[in-house]
Parts: sequence; structure tokens; C-alpha cells
Amino acid sequence: MCLAGSPPKKLPRCLLAEPCARVLFGIIVEGLADRFEPSLTDTYVRLFAEALAVLNSEWDVVPLLARYERIRRPRPVTGKPQRVVVLSRVTLGADVAVTSVLLAAAKRRFPHAEILFAGPHKNYELFAADARIRHAPLDYPRGSLAERLEAGRALREMVEGPDAGSVPAIVIDPDSRLTQLGLLPVCAEETYYFFESRTYGAATDHSLPELAAQWAGEILGVDGARPYLALGRKHRKTAGISVSLGVGENPAKRIPGPFEAELLKLLDETGLPLTIDAGAGGEEAERVKRAIEASGVAATMWEGSFAGFARIIAGSQLYVGYDSAGQHVAAACGVPLISIFAGFPSPRMFTRWRPQGERCHVIRVDEPDPEAVLARVRDALAVPAVQAGE
Repeated sequence: MCLAGSPPKKLPRCLLAEPCARVLFGIIVEGLADRFEPSLTDTYVRLFAEALAVLNSEWDVVPLLARYERIRRPRPVTGKPQRVVVLSRVTLGADVAVTSVLLAAAKRRFPHAEILFAGPHKNYELFAADARIRHAPLDYPRGSLAERLEAGRALREMVEGPDAGSVPAIVIDPDSRLTQLGLLPVCAEETYYFFESRTYGAATDHSLPELAAQWAGEILGVDGARPYLALGRKHRKTAGISVSLGVGENPAKRIPGPFEAELLKLLDETGLPLTIDAGAGGEEAERVKRAIEASGVAATMWEGSFAGFARIIAGSQLYVGYDSAGQHVAAACGVPLISIFAGFPSPRMFTRWRPQGERCHVIRVDEPDPEAVLARVRDALAVPAVQAGE
């Protein structure tokens, strides 16, 4: 109904009860957000404000909507805050592609301020070696709606509670799930700066890193901010290829059939060693093992943290994978990459999330034909800018 332009007048109450949180977020919320369409963003705001008001009498729909209309309008930062809290987007790829751009801009604009990264530890690990960035631990549970909203309450306590201190502070929100995409008030409006990534630059085909940099220029007065990582010890370039077959629980991003095993065979033909991320474990790790076994290649599986795999990517001669966090790590580190980008619900999502750079080769997959995609990977391996071992 929402995609057809006829959204419901009221959010179905059954979606607020358990066990419907996965449906509410995975289908409705992400379905509206992932298309990067202003009208669908407005639908999300209206429906989710209603959900918040139902679950907590502290909130009322009309004030929530009025506040959102105010905070979605970009305005330059004024004053000299002594503390800058930059919120995690919770997903690893988004923290590389978007949040890191705002962290980089904040460090330049406020050289003497304390910069806090508020979010999960596994995300903070991507920036842990940056002496300017301090961690404000904050988890985001993937449970019920009430449990997810608890992260917003914890964030508000962190920012404005009795232990927050009295130093002038601002919050930079990169469209974080911690605030339910800006809807949850976590501090005074005058100290809150919201990058509404789903509508900002709506008339353009710019990628999210480009839009985040543009917003940072408009809001923080800092031009040219780029994605970055601070992973600790630097890795000497190896003659290896790092591979990720992870799809973030979205099977539409996969190419069906024996594609993954055939991909590993093709990469093995380069004569370079392969290191493949086992992902979050469970079914994904089993799928990786099956692909390795079916391919017959002598690949190494990485079963540690994502930050550890990011170090491997940074030291690789080439990265290959589906649309996932790994492609953004490779792009941020200047590593040649081949991204197999499938399962996007709209062309606008592809343009927003594609990695960019001279050494980024993105294979847009509109029809998941395994043989055709393999042929395009073979062609990409021959492109000088992305050739392994260059």
C-alpha cells in the first residue's frame, strides 16, 4: 500500500506486538527507507511517530511530527561545543560510508573538542586507533520494538543525564537507528544536528559518502570530508584477495545456484591466496564453508571480528564481495574492489550505496544470472585499475 501511494491512515496495531518487530523493521521500516524517496520518508515519519506515541505516553504524535519538520531542515552549527557526540548508524557499512565522514569533519571543525562515538563496540573498533575518538558504549538490541526504543532512552540519559557533565555539547545524528531515524528526541533541538540521508540531495544521484560530505560542508563548514578507518597497526600489502559472501540476512543480495563456488574458482585462477570472511557465523559461515568445499580451492576462512577482517581488507591487493560492509572498507582504504551489487529495491538505493573511487568496479546486477555475473567478474579482473597484485 505504501509503495503504491496509498499508505494506511493508521499503523496496524498488530505490528507493535511481539513477535512482529522483525516484520515492522525488516519489511515496513527498511522498505520505506531503502528507496530514498521523500514521500516514503514522510510516510515512515507519520506511521512511526504513531508507534512511538502508542508505546510511550510521554510522546504525542503532533509534537513529534512538528519537531521532525524542524530538525530535518539543515542549519549551520554555531558556537564552540566542547563535546561532540556522533551517533553510530548501527550497521557497520553505514558507519564506514556515512558516520566516518561526519567524524572526520567534526575533528577538523572542532580540533579542541572531545569527540564521542556513541554506538556498539564492534562499530567503534573501526575507529579505535584514532586518538581523537572516544567510545560512548551504546548497544542496539534487535529484539522487540520496546527493547529497541530503550537504546534511545539510554542515549538521552548519556547526553543529558546527571552524569553527562555541564560542558557545551552537540549531537550529530547521521540518520541513526538509535534515534529511530531522528524521531526520538535525545537532547535539546538547538544542540541536535540531523543528517536526513533518505531525502538529502534527493534530486541527485550522489552516493551516501558524497551526500554526507556535502552535508558536512553545509552544516560544519568543512569541505572534502571522506570515509576513513582507524584500525591500528598498518598492514603491509600482501599478494592476496579478501572475499566476503555476507549479505546481512538479505538473501536477495546473493546470486543463486553454484555462483559462489564458481566465483572462488575464478579468483583462485589468479594464483593469489584467498581469505574469506565467515561473517557472523551460523548459516552464513556454513554457506561459506560449503562454497569453499564445492570450489576445491585452498582458501583461508577468517572467523574473528569484523575489525580484524577490515585489517585484512586494508592489506589486500583486491577485495571481492556482495553489497556489504566490506566494499565500503575497501573503498575507504583505497583497495581495488569488485562489488557484486544485487537485490536493491530501487535504482536510487543502488546509486546511494555503491562504493566509489577510481579503483571501485561495481557490477550492477538487475537479473541474477550466475553465468552472466561471472563473466562480468572475469572482465573486471582484467581492468588495470582493479587488477590484483597491481
